[in-house]
Amino acid sequence: MLKGFKDFLMRGNVIDLAVAVVVGSAFTALVTSFTTSILKPIIAATGGGNVTGLTIQLRDGNEASIIDFAAMINAVITFFITAAVVYFLFVLPMKKISERRKKGKEEGQAEPTDVELLLEIRDLLRREQGLPQVKGLAAEAKKASVSGDGQQK
Repeated sequence: MLKGFKDFLMRGNVIDLAVAVVVGSAFTALVTSFTTSILKPIIAATGGGNVTGLTIQLRDGNEASIIDFAAMINAVITFFITAAVVYFLFVLPMKKISERRKKGKEEGQAEPTDVELLLEIRDLLRREQGLPQVKGLAAEAKKASVSGDGQQK
């Protein structure tokens, strides 16, 4: 049971995910600080008259009845900045690395065609029966499978 747990933890994906969560939370704190300290006061400055920083108080004297549009705009801006950074710094580079790895992999042997499999079976049966191997038809079968018509000529 512990071996399976150890294997799970030592997989690269789990460690990468843990690092991403830590970096993501630290970056979110940075973006939240930026939007709260810099963008929110700018947004609040656009409110006029009796509206304090794009807030509306629905019932006088009741602090719970305040609608704070600046906080909502701040949250939306924080979300988009965080999403953009995660996409451009993490997702896009990992996608490009994955594509490079796929290009670097060599293709395995191609699946044999039906004709090639039948020729192998015929040759094995002839060998088991002690009959001589048929020559010349294998090259002809390969030509047929390459040309795409699937029929021997």
